[in-house]
Amino acid sequence: MIANNIKSIFTLILAAFILTACASKEPLEPVESTEQAYYSGAKKSLKANNYTEAVELLEELESRYPFGRFAEQAQLDLIFAHYKSFDFEAARAAADRFIRLHPQHNQIDYAYYLRGLASFSQDQSFIDRFLPTDRTKRDPGSARESLADFGTLVARFPDSAYADDARVRMIYLRNLLAAYEIHVARYYMKRQSYVAAVNRGRYVVENFPQTPSTADGLAVMVEAYRLLGINDLAEQSLSVLSTNYPDYPALSQAGEYNIKRSKVGAKRSLLNRATFGLLGKSAGK
Repeated sequence: MIANNIKSIFTLILAAFILTACASKEPLEPVESTEQAYYSGAKKSLKANNYTEAVELLEELESRYPFGRFAEQAQLDLIFAHYKSFDFEAARAAADRFIRLHPQHNQIDYAYYLRGLASFSQDQSFIDRFLPTDRTKRDPGSARESLADFGTLVARFPDSAYADDARVRMIYLRNLLAAYEIHVARYYMKRQSYVAAVNRGRYVVENFPQTPSTADGLAVMVEAYRLLGINDLAEQSLSVLSTNYPDYPALSQAGEYNIKRSKVGAKRSLLNRATFGLLGKSAGK
């Protein structure tokens, strides 16, 4: 009897041990499934406009599975998530990294486009989204970077789905940069640094032709050369100005230049100045 009881107890203990051991060995989720779960969660966050969460999931995915099947797409999505989070420096850094690691990727044009957008938006503060400010008086570094990125996109991928939008933004950026140079040139004129003013005016004429500021660049050259006493170059600049922009505010009907009437952009409408020449009436037209 005692032997039977001992046998029963031993059987129960053995059964409990087997059940415990089985319970502790839960089936592991396949690696692909775990990676899929991270990526699916990131996509859901992007769709819900929860970009901060998307960034966290995408960064975690890349950290855990740097060579996984979603790694490249996650890197692209991370650029977009940073951009939508208004973290433009992080977006540019992520785009730089993607371009460096995957120069032959079939969506490399998208990376260039997002990098350009990040620079395009980088110097627009929260206030700028509600109150217009004069961006021609700011450091144009981000605008130059954006113009270069869009220029690369258009040159390398002219048929890209993003090329047309890039071209429109390039027009805006060229007008912005040209207006900035004129602003600096006028500053030099006030400081009587006429050589520096001539260089700025000439830079606009040579590098930003057919922008609303081209006529202003010629006008700066006319004024600065006259004040420097270099009359032959002043007359050459005046000839180009009067031939191409006969309605420029400082020109008389006879084509003479009146320095007292020289106010850059005097006849440009508010809309034209606010959009850097994209819309509205500009001087000389």
